[in-house]
Amino acid sequence: MIPTEMDAWVVTRPGPIASRPLRPVRVPVPSPGPGEVLVRVEACAVCRTDLHLAEGDLRPRRPRTTPGHEAVGRVVAAGPGAGRLAPGTRVGAAWLRSTCGHCRYCLRGAENLCPDSTYTGWDADGGYAEYLTVPEDFAYPLPGDTPAEKLAPLLCAGIIGYRALLRGDLPPGGRLGIYGFGASAHLTAQIAIAQGATVHVLTRSARARELALDLGAASAGDAADAPPEPLDSAILFAPVGELVPVALAALDRGGTLAVAGIHLSDIPALTYQRHLFQERTLRSVTANTRADGHAYLELAALHPPRVTTVPYPLAEADRALADLAADRVEGAAVLTLPSS
Repeated sequence: MIPTEMDAWVVTRPGPIASRPLRPVRVPVPSPGPGEVLVRVEACAVCRTDLHLAEGDLRPRRPRTTPGHEAVGRVVAAGPGAGRLAPGTRVGAAWLRSTCGHCRYCLRGAENLCPDSTYTGWDADGGYAEYLTVPEDFAYPLPGDTPAEKLAPLLCAGIIGYRALLRGDLPPGGRLGIYGFGASAHLTAQIAIAQGATVHVLTRSARARELALDLGAASAGDAADAPPEPLDSAILFAPVGELVPVALAALDRGGTLAVAGIHLSDIPALTYQRHLFQERTLRSVTANTRADGHAYLELAALHPPRVTTVPYPLAEADRALADLAADRVEGAAVLTLPSS
């Protein structure tokens, strides 16, 4: 039985998290459109992008949007033209919701750059709710025997971290610096270590440094510290532009810095000789392709990561977002719902 109404959260008026921009509501359960499936949500991870949307760093594209783009649940209904995913199938709804499929970016395999791309929890309501819709072609089939709480962070934190690692051009057995150590970074570090990299973590959180060392990082220092050796590659997960010159200065010759966030504060002036000369490279990371998503989830199935989570009931989504804003979350915050 699918109810007519559900509990959800919406961003009413973007502003500082203390102003309570996220509010609980009762709304109609959405109907799946053409090519879409309706999913009963079991868990939804809380991403810093949700915080950027709530606080207005990411300009809302529609009023009263329900955030959340790391949602795990079961298919309960299908819209016209959908039917590949049978009812009861467990799926994930991730950040990338749709692309045009025919622009030059889509045709060359770079659908993450599609000008007409849309996003879960930004262009359409997301997983801070009991139900959501997702285009069937953009839903990721997921194992039914793994706790939903442990799968949810893989859908953005994992996938985006994987793409950031690719963009960082880390050579085999290379030295990787990770700046910031939240949900995405703690998953990315495990991939890199499993692939033979030496990982150095730089973050302001003492608890995060402890987690990094526990996961196998070679060192863990403060975000402003210099790593113990030059880096072949670095990934900036913290949305702090002041760390860009810090990370660039830590690179060895020919090294690459990938900036993984959708939002970054202003970058201070760079010095060519210190930060970019000797073929150092600065790159951004923009969303991901479905190929990235499938590749990462296959990798995670072969080498299951240790997913550190802090669960919150759906009714406390505002507290989860406030804890994320205050750096009180070790690993990933995850909203959990009854499975049936």
